Amino acid sequence: MKENIAVLPLLFTKAIGLSAKMLYGFYRVGKTRMFPKHDFNYDHFKNLGLVYFKLTPACNLRCVMCGQFGDKGVMKDCIAEETKKTLPLEQWKKFIDEIAPQRPVTYIWGGEPFLYPDLFPLARYMVQKGLYVSVNTNGTLMERHAEEIVRDKWSTIFVSLDAFRDVNDSLRGAGAYDKVIAGFNAINREKKKQKSNYPVLGLVTVVTNRNYLDLANLAEASREYDIELHMINLGTYTNDSIVATQRQFMREKLDTDIDCLEGYNTGYNLGIDAQKFHEILQDIQNKNYGHPIITVPTLNPEKTHTYYAELETPVRNHCIVPWCQTNINYNGDVHFCADYPDYILGNITQQPFREIYNGERANKFRKTIHECEGGMFPGCLRCYQNMLFGKKIKGY
Repeated sequence: MKENIAVLPLLFTKAIGLSAKMLYGFYRVGKTRMFPKHDFNYDHFKNLGLVYFKLTPACNLRCVMCGQFGDKGVMKDCIAEETKKTLPLEQWKKFIDEIAPQRPVTYIWGGEPFLYPDLFPLARYMVQKGLYVSVNTNGTLMERHAEEIVRDKWSTIFVSLDAFRDVNDSLRGAGAYDKVIAGFNAINREKKKQKSNYPVLGLVTVVTNRNYLDLANLAEASREYDIELHMINLGTYTNDSIVATQRQFMREKLDTDIDCLEGYNTGYNLGIDAQKFHEILQDIQNKNYGHPIITVPTLNPEKTHTYYAELETPVRNHCIVPWCQTNINYNGDVHFCADYPDYILGNITQQPFREIYNGERANKFRKTIHECEGGMFPGCLRCYQNMLFGKKIKGY
């Protein structure tokens, strides 16, 4: 599989200023790996390179593999009550004022962020503060907001699409595919009309046993999308044994229970033909679709079977997330782990973020994960953030 760094020259040619902002944030993330892993008595705030904003738990789709609303989604039975807890715009602005001098890359997600009522004034404020603003969306609500998105100069939009029309809609819901394409078309029309390079448009595909055979069809169709990047995410998966081990570990070491990891115990990794999947990816990456197609993680093709069938075997380790990143939940809770927000560091409505990020709970988490074998918890084995930022294990 191609190394992901191969996309950087292409992105630079699309938007030099934007790429510089992105590289500065990810430089801080990468720099973290090169230095000792401090915990107590150190100002971690100065290394903050990436901040996830989970604006809302609400979503208009029910994608079957989703850890929040899918077959085993943890939000299905509590969404009405949780949506009432979303932070107001002014609270988010206060937080942005605090982190903006560090110039981290910011990543807005949900739920579906377009359902947050103040998404547009919030993104506008972030752009005004000079931040790199990336939005992850299911894409079904983009079309009606295309003019405003381009006018406000969002940095990037990553849209979830998992296959060509019929297969995608079997996973995400009837009509989802066509709504995404309509959104792409509307934004590209506005970019031409407004003579703007922003936002950079990207596609994100999550691999499951229900869509991997259709990836080539999606890649062919993507020639018409006028996008800058297609990212194929090999998927976040776990099993009963890993969940049980992580639950016991978190209780013993950090005195907390876990709920969210079970949302990825879906079985959608089972039965993926690794050799066939490799052939599909190889064929895709040998063609020119007008934009780069990368995988996360980049993997030795011989280890594809291991990734999906041997979940207890690590392919990345030494997670660096607690030393350079953070996730702010819709209710103001601060976490390191975006997809597994069980261990709460603090809440931005109650104390300054810098105090939370350098606080006792944050440092206890850092110390605990650093002391683990391989520098990761038992539940981190296929965590998306670990796949993206963890250390590549030799041979994988």
